[in-house]
Amino acid sequence: MSEEYRIQELLQREVYVGDTLVGVITGERSHPRDEFVKSMRLEVVDDVAGEYMRKPAEHAPLSKELVHSIRPDGGVKLSKSMRELQRRWRNTIRIDEQLWAPDELVDRAVMDNDGIDLGNVAGFVKVKRTYRGVVINTHAILRRKYNLPEQLIIPVKQLARTTAFLDELILRCTLKRLVTLPSYLQLNGDSE
Repeated sequence: MSEEYRIQELLQREVYVGDTLVGVITGERSHPRDEFVKSMRLEVVDDVAGEYMRKPAEHAPLSKELVHSIRPDGGVKLSKSMRELQRRWRNTIRIDEQLWAPDELVDRAVMDNDGIDLGNVAGFVKVKRTYRGVVINTHAILRRKYNLPEQLIIPVKQLARTTAFLDELILRCTLKRLVTLPSYLQLNGDSE
């Protein structure tokens, strides 16, 4: 994204690829270090979501580097084609029927559904070009209490929702249940 465009200037603007309306910019993740956040949130138009996503989602990431210019009518013009946008949407993580770019999830706190803070997102595990796991750095107190490793991999399917205000990822299950799931054991190795 050109540095002259700040997110405040782009909020609620329509986004176009050529003459095709893609959606409306709704915001971005607030993070203390701006250079970490490379994507904005985009509310995607239904027919575009239906045609260019494997499974339609209402919200998706929009990479800041795709922003080309502001059109005379005030809309945001993207520098790439719909195929490029589609390719980037395939390289996302689906949580609660929304697509998220990896940069939007790094450093977020991960909580189980009992409210236990497990740690923070450190990275991701891809299997056959699809994100299957989220690597988290666990908190020392939990490592001692539950005999957990320094890092563990949580299956993406166990992520239930995100909270924008507190910047958290909430799991579908408790930590005790999580460590018994076959998908968890497969990603972390059965030796646990």
